[in-house]
Amino acid sequence: MAKIDFKPGNMLYPLPAVLVTVADKQGKPNIFTVAWAGTVCTNPPMVSISVRKERFSHAMLLETGEFVINLTTEKLAYATDYCGVRSGRDVNKCKELGLHLIPGKEVKVPRLSESPVNIECRVTEVKELGSHDMFLAEVVAVSVDDAYMDEKNSFHLEQADPIVYSHGTYYAMGKELGRFGYSVRKKS
Repeated sequence: MAKIDFKPGNMLYPLPAVLVTVADKQGKPNIFTVAWAGTVCTNPPMVSISVRKERFSHAMLLETGEFVINLTTEKLAYATDYCGVRSGRDVNKCKELGLHLIPGKEVKVPRLSESPVNIECRVTEVKELGSHDMFLAEVVAVSVDDAYMDEKNSFHLEQADPIVYSHGTYYAMGKELGRFGYSVRKKS
């Protein structure tokens, strides 16, 4: 198999496509799509999102230092795309899409009711990187939809049909290939 050289760029795909909720100091909310989000630390639990400076929500993030990452599903795919191409400056996206916001538990930013997982975050650092600023944040609360809990109190995100984003396209998650450690687990 031959390799072809590409110019340096972001080729780390697929990525989670998440809906991020924010609010200004007066409590006016907005929801927007972020594909550049990730886990950065286990203890303390921390995540990052990268946001273009010209995005409507960027100023809200700087103003309040809080946001909620709302995981997306196949049912939320249309909303995920819409919230990435429409600006909260021009349209109330939740109203247009029939989405429902509920108060955060630990932050003043609302959570998306339709999301199976809401990750409430407080910004600890903003890194100016060029086209995007990266918001490093500590996770201060997580809530999950009880519809995906089993009798052993285990959460099953895969039952919510999560989606990912790759090179401009949204994809449904595929089949399970194995669980962590399966390559070294003793055969029974």
